[in-house]
Amino acid sequence: METDTQDTTGQILRECPVQVTEEDVRREVLGFVGDYDQIPPMYSALKVNGKKLYELAREGVEVERKARPVVIHEIEIEEIDLPRVTMTVSCSKGTYIRTLCHDIGARLGCGAAMESLLRTRVGMFSLADSLTLSEIEALAKSGEIAAHVIPPDAIFGDSPALTAPQTLDKKLHNGNAFAVSETGLAGEAKESVKRAESVRVYDSEGAFIGLYGCEAGIMKPIKIFFS
Repeated sequence: METDTQDTTGQILRECPVQVTEEDVRREVLGFVGDYDQIPPMYSALKVNGKKLYELAREGVEVERKARPVVIHEIEIEEIDLPRVTMTVSCSKGTYIRTLCHDIGARLGCGAAMESLLRTRVGMFSLADSLTLSEIEALAKSGEIAAHVIPPDAIFGDSPALTAPQTLDKKLHNGNAFAVSETGLAGEAKESVKRAESVRVYDSEGAFIGLYGCEAGIMKPIKIFFS
């Protein structure tokens, strides 16, 4: 089936008999691995002329959407029990899995809609490492919760780190900008900080201040976490 929302909760637009083989399914599903231009669904939060697409869709208005490049890193087919297919997808941000299902169905000619979705990982965060509210309450009562809390700076591990000298502590604690020349950095270390999109900045005692970006030799705060 095909629906207006591209999942099984939507209004059915078309139903077809499934006359494909398991081999057909595997070929078309795995054919999406790699770079892929995906047209976002109307039922999404993307904006067109200042209005969210799902708001337009609820009004019965359909507008042209530009295809956006996404990457399907890997697809593992868990089970095929036609007409149902269960698969695990690793993809880039901005990918709509229900649109992927719809597009697979379009290639197969029988249509498809997403029946259920379980997100198992986002960046460094994994469902396997998550805790339920009751588990968090139990850990808090036993005084063990701190061992399970991820510090804010760990989230930005891809950004280079800069530990500032004590002379900059006052500026940092007030959330002020500072010059790269004030850090004492030299050579490649100085250049890498200036080139980076964002830098994790710490005060002289190692307290995480926040993310900074460099503009014309001046480090300006992007987001301050120090309090």
